[in-house]
Amino acid sequence: MDLKNKVVYITGGSKGIGYGTAKKLLAEGMKVAISGRTLKTVQEAATALGNKDQVLAIASDVTKLVDEQKAVEAILKKWGQLDVVLANAGVGNFAPIDQMSEHQWHQMINTNLNGVFHTLKASVKALKQSKGYYITLASLAGTNFFEKGAGYNATKFGVVGFTQAVMLDLRQYGIKVSTIMPGSVATHFNDHTPSEKDAWKIQPEDIGELVYDLLKMNPRTLPSKIEVRPTRPDLK
Repeated sequence: MDLKNKVVYITGGSKGIGYGTAKKLLAEGMKVAISGRTLKTVQEAATALGNKDQVLAIASDVTKLVDEQKAVEAILKKWGQLDVVLANAGVGNFAPIDQMSEHQWHQMINTNLNGVFHTLKASVKALKQSKGYYITLASLAGTNFFEKGAGYNATKFGVVGFTQAVMLDLRQYGIKVSTIMPGSVATHFNDHTPSEKDAWKIQPEDIGELVYDLLKMNPRTLPSKIEVRPTRPDLK
């Protein structure tokens, strides 16, 4: 894919993996729309990215299909096309199942799983027109279950299965579909504050590089499910 002036929409794009990917793709000449639940936060991120003519800030809650439909409408109104979608928004609540609240469970299901569906449902018509690319951000937790991770595992296992089935549905339209499954990433996820102690982890810009590599892949070839992990674990 020639990325010059192609349009990408990134959910959860105000920080972490979404922001790091937006920065990389903007540097490669793409037009970038980023969304988040709070417009002020997204606008601040868009300002930090610079090149304001190439960046669009959108307030959207992925748990609401109508929000995602409005987001796509705003992108099409501004640029007239949508070529790449990165469904990145996600939350994590970690607790033993007997201590996990109903709210925590539904928050993860609605954001991590329903949100991925809403983002695709809102954008699939535009992606058919552009023969574009839909990418989901899953996790190694989508194949590896762990203690206190029942809710998070359920959503990420779901995202992996959803994305692989969608890949089979949409390839007949010339749409590529992939899921990226990172291990430990140095982000603010789960209220973590990145520091020098996180130097061993995957960095957000590393995922940006990976997305860029996927977009530059020969059209005949599709890496449909990509596991990525730190080269070496924290040895403490």
